[in-house]
Amino acid sequence: MSSRFPRPTPRLRLLSTTIGLILGASGLPALAAEPGTAIPADPADQATRLPSVEVQGAAKPEVSSPKYTAPLLDTPQTVTVMTRETMDQQNLLSLRDMLSTLPGITFGAGEGGGGYGDSINLRGFSASSDITVDGVRDSAQYSRTDPFNLEQLELVNGANSVYAGAGSVGGSINLVTKTARRGESSTLTAAAGTDSYGRLTFDSNQEIGDNGAFRINAMAHRNDAPGRDVEQFQRWGIAPSLAFGLGTDTSLTLSYVHQKDSNIPQYGVPFYNGGPLPGVDAGNYYGYANVDRQDIENDAFTAILTHAFGEHLSVRNLTRVSEVEQRSIVDAVQGSICLPSNVTPTGTACAVGTPPGSFRPGITNPRGYVRDTTNKALVNQTDLTARFATGGIDHQMVIGLALSHESFELDTGRLFRNANGSDTGVTLPPMNLYQPDSIYTGPQHYTLIGKTDGEQDNIAVYLFDTLTFNEQWQASFGLRHERNEGSSTIYTVSTVLPNIGAITGAAAPAKNADDLFSYRAGLVYKPQSNASIYLAYGNSKTPSKASVNGTCTATSSTGTANCSVDPESAVNYELGTKWDFHGGKLSFTAAIFRNDRENYRVADPDPANVTGEQALDGQARVDGLTLGLSGLITDHWSVFANVTRLDSKVLRNVSDYCLAHPGQGTCTGGNAADPDFVAGDPLLATPENAASVWTTYDLSRKWQLGYGATYQGEITVEQHSATKPAGDLATYGGYTTHRLMAAYRATRDLTLQLNINNATDREYYTRIRNNGWATPGDARTVVLSASYRF
Repeated sequence: MSSRFPRPTPRLRLLSTTIGLILGASGLPALAAEPGTAIPADPADQATRLPSVEVQGAAKPEVSSPKYTAPLLDTPQTVTVMTRETMDQQNLLSLRDMLSTLPGITFGAGEGGGGYGDSINLRGFSASSDITVDGVRDSAQYSRTDPFNLEQLELVNGANSVYAGAGSVGGSINLVTKTARRGESSTLTAAAGTDSYGRLTFDSNQEIGDNGAFRINAMAHRNDAPGRDVEQFQRWGIAPSLAFGLGTDTSLTLSYVHQKDSNIPQYGVPFYNGGPLPGVDAGNYYGYANVDRQDIENDAFTAILTHAFGEHLSVRNLTRVSEVEQRSIVDAVQGSICLPSNVTPTGTACAVGTPPGSFRPGITNPRGYVRDTTNKALVNQTDLTARFATGGIDHQMVIGLALSHESFELDTGRLFRNANGSDTGVTLPPMNLYQPDSIYTGPQHYTLIGKTDGEQDNIAVYLFDTLTFNEQWQASFGLRHERNEGSSTIYTVSTVLPNIGAITGAAAPAKNADDLFSYRAGLVYKPQSNASIYLAYGNSKTPSKASVNGTCTATSSTGTANCSVDPESAVNYELGTKWDFHGGKLSFTAAIFRNDRENYRVADPDPANVTGEQALDGQARVDGLTLGLSGLITDHWSVFANVTRLDSKVLRNVSDYCLAHPGQGTCTGGNAADPDFVAGDPLLATPENAASVWTTYDLSRKWQLGYGATYQGEITVEQHSATKPAGDLATYGGYTTHRLMAAYRATRDLTLQLNINNATDREYYTRIRNNGWATPGDARTVVLSASYRF
């Protein structure tokens, strides 16, 4: 048996060595995000105010995708744009950090079939596969750990497959990357702080001749997880971009990004019945510090070619080739727990061999669990934009074609095995529940236990148009038709001696193919030029294989096959208004909405169901209100604030058969009195109330202060078990965290910035797997950065 884990990665070794020397020689304990760049130098006598505010107000954020045929003010949908300045001012270091400051978003435990990484819940529904980069789907399940090459983040709320493709039940997240542009600037930022924090970033854009430019972004970073005893993060990245023909009818931009991470993954502490176990320190580590790891290598090359045929017609083509490799060894907090009173957290007697006050991991639980994944994608997307009039109606229209091919490889294995691949005699001793020993001393022999390959092809055509009837009335609509085909092959791996870990065969590929039709339409009334009131309706379609990472079940005797089940449907109704004030520098948004998951797949054990397929009988609903305020309140005072209220509910969670035959066969949990006792419960991990605010104020030409707060209300962390428990649901929350910032322009080119996140050192938990584990949120961190522009 030969191990694929770990394997060397020689790419860019010279640059990696150089950055390693910088890390080692500089004395910085770690290198991480790029605060300080929020305050660029003003070309005119040190400016009248600090330019982080000036930048926010001077160029109002807009959505980058050409599919949006109207400015945000006139777009009939709730879209939140987080700018580069907002990221830097708050010292946000990862996608999870950024999204945690936006209300209505929570995070899953990041394990199971998807693997360790970003598991996102948006408006009550999973959005882990609804992430795009520059409008192109980025479906790999991994941790997006650094914003060094991001220009802005765009959060599109509500069912919207028409924009992002299959899925997008609660919305989608688009990450906009930096590219070469007109103008010249260079910024070098260094930062150090608590928890062995250190960061070095470099962003330089230089013009080449009259119409060309070259830009390079580079980053090196290290930090320990704040408040935790073991977890740490190390990474470096480089992103060059070259542009030709800027400002002319034809332009070409070539961009490449490479990032390499070496982390210790976070699983947190035991979490039962809506809270951590009493007496357990939030810093405890229940994995094995000398074994656990998460290595990520991300490469993507993008070419964007644009051509203007005239003032009213242009074409844009984007081609991307990408590869993401993630290799992880994890030891989740799973096993037998015995409290000092000799009972388990659920009140039953402790198992033999688990002494009071201990945690006993099991070999068959996910301990020493290895996942080796590779995601590859080839995407080509063409958009034709036209402006014209028909019968007095002005049109802003986009017609597009998108083609993609994705592949996925997954090897899973166990590390705590004997040399022959067996686990006979291998035991994991109990850990002290309150002072766990996180060092593993037993045998380590990687053994393959599973292998899966997958492919997915998608062809989509779409049309978007904004019709302007007069100064008061507009209508927008979008149509998308896509053909989504995917297959998964699961290999047979021997579990018996002498060939444990050997691949002995493969099952027939499980295939899913669907034609999906998505749409969105909105009517906009403009009472005045700086305001809009709109009513919109849209849908989403989710096939059984919405992501190349996923698999579908081809056959089943218990009603769980899903490869041939029709796509799930969701719809979104939204009534909202948007207003611009202060000369367009301040924007206010408000909307009420209903997100109906009209049907989702549930098991259907009907004996007459000869195909064994699931039924589309599940239903869920989220009614909500959202408010937003962003921009300049005055020339010296900026704000970025959002409030969300979500009323979520499961409407039905069993098949029609189980409703008619409660408690029979495999209708688990059903009983005559209440065959669907989950109906009426809130959706998991969906806060009823959430809010966030970030605001900065210029005290003078040299000083700027910032304050932020994030509030998350109570969430449901566990539905009922197989039989309705007397204690009903388990819940967790709410909590509020605070952030502080002070920036000082020492000279025309040098800016110092101090960030204090979680200023009150509030203990809170996220990524909750109830009656399992949860990850403590970051403890208080203090970071000082220096940014030099030249």
